[in-house]
Amino acid sequence: MWQEDNLTEFKAELNDKLEKEVVAFLNSEKGGDIYIGIADNGTCLGIDNPDQLQLMISDRIKNNIEPSCLGLFDVYPIEKEKKTIIKIVISRGTEKPYYIKKFGMSPKGCFVRKGSGVQQMDRTMIDAYYTRRTHTSLRNIVSPKFDLTFEQLKIYYQAKGLNINDSFLKNLDFYTEDGKFNYVAYLMSDNNTLSIKVAKYSGSDKVDLVENEEFGFCSIVKATKSILDKLQIENRTFTKITGAAERLQKDMINKTALREALINAMVHNNYSREITPVVEIYSDRLSITSYGGLVSGLSKEEFFQGRSMPRNREIMRVFRDLELVEHLGSGVHRILKAYDKSIFQISENFFEISFPFEKDYLELIKNEKIKQQTKQETDQVKKQDKQLTNSVIDNNTDPVTDPVTDLVTDLVKKLLITIATDELSPNEIRNKLNLKHRQTFRKNYINPATEQKLIEMTIPDKPNSRNQKYRLTKKGIGLRNKLINKGK
Repeated sequence: MWQEDNLTEFKAELNDKLEKEVVAFLNSEKGGDIYIGIADNGTCLGIDNPDQLQLMISDRIKNNIEPSCLGLFDVYPIEKEKKTIIKIVISRGTEKPYYIKKFGMSPKGCFVRKGSGVQQMDRTMIDAYYTRRTHTSLRNIVSPKFDLTFEQLKIYYQAKGLNINDSFLKNLDFYTEDGKFNYVAYLMSDNNTLSIKVAKYSGSDKVDLVENEEFGFCSIVKATKSILDKLQIENRTFTKITGAAERLQKDMINKTALREALINAMVHNNYSREITPVVEIYSDRLSITSYGGLVSGLSKEEFFQGRSMPRNREIMRVFRDLELVEHLGSGVHRILKAYDKSIFQISENFFEISFPFEKDYLELIKNEKIKQQTKQETDQVKKQDKQLTNSVIDNNTDPVTDPVTDLVTDLVKKLLITIATDELSPNEIRNKLNLKHRQTFRKNYINPATEQKLIEMTIPDKPNSRNQKYRLTKKGIGLRNKLINKGK
């Protein structure tokens, strides 16, 4: 049975205390979860009309709490004990103190989570929170450009059936307090100076760069979608033959995990220093790196548990609206379903996820390279042998190392020595070789020597003539002399 704690609140039904509980979690260090349809003792009661209740909760949080917490909460139904309940996920806010709008920034409107309960904040605590408020958030940074347009973003919203009205930009928190476009607006605008690089290397390090594409100078929503398309192409699907002779289609990297990692980098990157995420593709892995590390106050343990603290709530809100993000904190769970924690490299300033390619894919590529290398080596040997053969036979040269004779069978070599400078009939040659079977003689001696143009007919126009004889060609003479000299 569940229990309430500093991160969990149960409510049997929706009541007038909702805003107080949400404000308390926004002002806390970790955020928290509120479950509607669970009794205080943890008994699952369930709720009716989840869709209607979900909409009602979202509207109350949006309209009754300040500063805006859009992008910091999520509301959705879940199933527990075959009953439907509502889960409200609340992230820790970055613009504390949050308060109930109708009471203002006062003890009556400000609350904070303490243990499994809610504590009213006094004036001293309110002032302390306000003094520490993050004024460097993207919402408060003025855009470096003022003539911004948002046609790309509007198209994406309209495609989702979302209304575009005169308050569209204001509702997305695209303005500073003094009415200027902020840095969020700059990132979402049709034209900006930020780009995301996708670099590709031939090996497992950064020595040999073979491709470097830039996606950006546009709305980061459009850039994100373009990079997702690029990664879909790079993430090759290959066929593995199983032991049962069945064909299994596999991807180099789990598609869901790769998508979530890129979205996570785009949403949580620290853009305040104009540093953007980077995607790097190596011969054995693909890595996505964002700037900023974990949000202050969020531990690695909490991160891996799925606790979400959006660094850029305004970006999160837009990505949520456009369904690029499903639920707060759900992306980490999706990645960890396919990979373990070792793919995460988290430092003070950077956050990297490195996806190793599937072992079967690496083995396939290795075998393809071996085949290609073998073919190249074989073609090179053949080329060298042909050059050596022409050199020996046509120019009567005799290099120190010469593999030409290895291309000719021992039986054909014997035939060349036997014919020498004479013109002999097939029977004469066969008798000299002490062979009885005509078919074997032709298959192993005459035919291969003729095909290699080492011998020729004296009457080529009448191959079946009784007077037909064979003699060495110029090429055959050259090779015979080589064999003789080699044997001395």
